[in-house]
Amino acid sequence: MTTSALDPANPFATPSTLPYGLPDFRVIRDEHYLPALLAGMAEQRAEIEAIATNPEPATPQNTLDLLERSGRLLHRVATAFFNQSSADATVALERIEEQVAPLLAGHHDAIHQDARLFARLEALHAAAQAGDFELAPDTAWLLHRLRIAFLRSGIALDAGAQERLRELNAAITSLETVFGREILAGANASAVLVTDAAELDGMPSDARAAAALAATERGHEGQWLIELQLPTQQGVLAALRDRGLRERVHTASVTRGSGGDDHDTRGTVLALARLRAERAQLLGYPHHAGYVAADATARTADAVEEFLGRLAPAAVANARGEAADLQRALERDELGAGLEAWDWAYYAERVRSERHSLDDALLRPYLELDRVLRDGVFAAARELYGLTFSPRPDLVGYHPDVRVFEVHEEDGTGLGLFLGDYWTRESKRGGAWMNTLVDQSDLLDERPVVVNNLNIPKPPPGEPPLLSWDEVITLFHEFGHALHGLFSDVRYPSQSGTEVPRDFVEYPSQVNEMWAWDPAILRSYAVHHVTGEPMPPEWVDTLLAARQDGEGFATTEYLAAALLDQTWHRLAPDEVPTDPAEVEAFEAAALERAGIAFGPVPPRYRTAYFNHIFAGGYSAGYYSYIWSEVLDADTVEWFREQGGLSRANGEEFRRRLLARGGSTDPMGAFRDLRGRDPEIGPLLARRGLQAATTEG
Repeated sequence: MTTSALDPANPFATPSTLPYGLPDFRVIRDEHYLPALLAGMAEQRAEIEAIATNPEPATPQNTLDLLERSGRLLHRVATAFFNQSSADATVALERIEEQVAPLLAGHHDAIHQDARLFARLEALHAAAQAGDFELAPDTAWLLHRLRIAFLRSGIALDAGAQERLRELNAAITSLETVFGREILAGANASAVLVTDAAELDGMPSDARAAAALAATERGHEGQWLIELQLPTQQGVLAALRDRGLRERVHTASVTRGSGGDDHDTRGTVLALARLRAERAQLLGYPHHAGYVAADATARTADAVEEFLGRLAPAAVANARGEAADLQRALERDELGAGLEAWDWAYYAERVRSERHSLDDALLRPYLELDRVLRDGVFAAARELYGLTFSPRPDLVGYHPDVRVFEVHEEDGTGLGLFLGDYWTRESKRGGAWMNTLVDQSDLLDERPVVVNNLNIPKPPPGEPPLLSWDEVITLFHEFGHALHGLFSDVRYPSQSGTEVPRDFVEYPSQVNEMWAWDPAILRSYAVHHVTGEPMPPEWVDTLLAARQDGEGFATTEYLAAALLDQTWHRLAPDEVPTDPAEVEAFEAAALERAGIAFGPVPPRYRTAYFNHIFAGGYSAGYYSYIWSEVLDADTVEWFREQGGLSRANGEEFRRRLLARGGSTDPMGAFRDLRGRDPEIGPLLARRGLQAATTEG
């Protein structure tokens, strides 16, 4: 089947003619996706067959270039489809995803288990090694990565083992899709309905209005619906004075996916862990964690375990110290009460307010979304990189809430498109993420189209969208991913932007968070949404001075989740529990063994709603955030050493690192920027861990 087999009326039948190849969401409908996905797979199979059967000796042009050019229809439709299914799912899209997920896994396997194709790669490698021709550095890296991909896809296995591998990949992909659907439905079902306004005492007026709107949209006029965010810790807990409601919200959060109902994910979790373990052993790895680490900058699961284990004792010690302060504050309200997980955010905010005369409720009026985006996120990109962002209301996103901006270089040259999708909704999975709709590629003459998704409660019409400080940081973080995609300057589409190892991909986004804290940028965007007055200078100073507050909690909850991920994925198939009811006990034992079990600070994600690792592509890789933060913290030091926010520094970071995407060894790109290997000291200092981790 070729593109001609697809109905010409299907919007995916030909490349989009919109600026930068933006998919034409004005005409794309759910029913267009399945036939286009099927046609795309068929078209790429025909293209691969032509490459594999070419009688001419392998060259970069007739093998590597053609591989990179293949599957353009499939890529075009798949990027649009998976972006929409995560950000605006419908029943129809969910059914399509369940149908095509195993088909796409099989399609990938068919390519990477094609012995003829692998033979051409091996011949190309041998010819280059013999000096028959010289490969450009990015071409040599592409060939290197392709050979690894084929080996990790079972090309060296016998026919029976390859067949079993295909079965495992199809089953794993299907279950990941099921988990994603279950967790979204479970989050919607677990939203907490409040009927008594008195229980909402302390909730900021804008958040209360958003809760009222959410309740109305679900048929509960005159009530309030507290929708759950993806992590365990719910932002609203920092404001609610009613301890009973705090407990209800927290309980709803931590019991998601484990209630024995239609949204129970535990059976899916166990099946995934077992299948992943079997696949890893089939490919010669002791466990899935080893399989994942081998293709990342960490290289071994033992290196990951040692790194996390080094940080855990200090993190818990710091968290216990913070807990003692919160316990004293709690006892002033309720003598004899013990600090619980649902109390932490509220009393942390109380203690911070007492210590610094500053809390989130005071900050929110100064953190209006549009202002933070325009005079914070975009302004930092202008100061560093010379970028400007022009709204394009003539271009339509995949949902009415999506905003489209054209991005221009300092000289006015168009760079790409940026789409911002910031509101939470019932059809959108939790969390925040970046997607790419069009990959930059010189080979294909394509420029990037990138998307940022957040989950901010939508205010009623006419009300300002005010952010928490955490949401400000998330806005900057996700835009760091967007810059990685926008600045890509590579030849091959498979090396574009964020196509780097999982434990490296968070590095540029974490670096971009530093500009949220930059005093000049902060004073620009932190402006009262009514009066236009800037945030009082003493508040800014206090906010900067209090930056390390709560790092014990933040590090402990993160490490608990990362260690849970590693524990699930270091199991052999026969070590995975068989009864879903065993999940909680397994989780508790794992945290206890790791020395990270501390009741008032539960894991950032518990197993049953850990979307990152059971549906989101971070299986055995959640450690990536803090692994990448070593690079991030060291790079923040580099910026400071070089003078901070300047065009010269921005261009250096862009040229040496962001622009290179996956076209080179990522650690080589870091060394090119920093002049040496990364050092852990800046991370330890940032998180207040240095004193407890230098011993032994």
